[in-house]
Amino acid sequence: MTPIVEMRGIQKHFGAVHALRNVNFRLMPGEILGLVGDNSAGKSTLMKTMTGAYQRDGGEVLVDGRPTHFRSPQESRDAGIEMIYQDFALCGNMDVGQNIFLGRWPRRYGLFVDRARMYDEAQAVLKRLKVDVNSVYQKVESLSGGRQQSVAIARAISFNPRVVIFDEPTANLSVMATERLLETMAELKKQGVAQIIISHRLTDIFEVGDRVMVLKRGENVGDRYVRNTNEHEVLELIVSGTPETALTADEALARAA
Repeated sequence: MTPIVEMRGIQKHFGAVHALRNVNFRLMPGEILGLVGDNSAGKSTLMKTMTGAYQRDGGEVLVDGRPTHFRSPQESRDAGIEMIYQDFALCGNMDVGQNIFLGRWPRRYGLFVDRARMYDEAQAVLKRLKVDVNSVYQKVESLSGGRQQSVAIARAISFNPRVVIFDEPTANLSVMATERLLETMAELKKQGVAQIIISHRLTDIFEVGDRVMVLKRGENVGDRYVRNTNEHEVLELIVSGTPETALTADEALARAA
């Protein structure tokens, strides 16, 4: 099966800092991949390089097996790749419906905002995600952190993406909100949406993920199927893994067999 997204030999520099060193990455259709590592591992940098927020200095990105070079997040969005940032990037003084369709409100006759259609479609997106928000007319600033995140996810899903990237999605959520988010991720998986979870919380990844990939100082140091590993092994890779000893998930599976 062809990966929905593949990155080969990715290099990225910020001045004298070599942030990504020959990184390889792949995401299969409908897969949930946990991307883990310490704070300087290069996780967010790799994803921003994938989406065009950063321009790579070497390597290639393939979507459905075809080489591409996104020059901006808008171009990756057009290709079906959405990234939800940790701060959600919402407008608190606007309501739920306005935030979901921010910057692309549906219009009548090309002039007037079609408010009825906007709120109907916003409600439909929330229903698809099985998210319970009191009202699509409610101001976002009045929502809890978990509800605000649901709105950010709904906005991403309204573009009908094939890939959604979550950047530290549970970092500031309550236990209950985290459970709701993981349920939403499982629902997206059922709908065939591939997902990448950048997270320090291995428990969340092991609950919903299919595979986990480890970066350390901008290099690949491990790739494991969740069903064939455990949190202890992944933690060891995060702390002491080296490129020379890293195995891909398929190599690890072959050895286990």
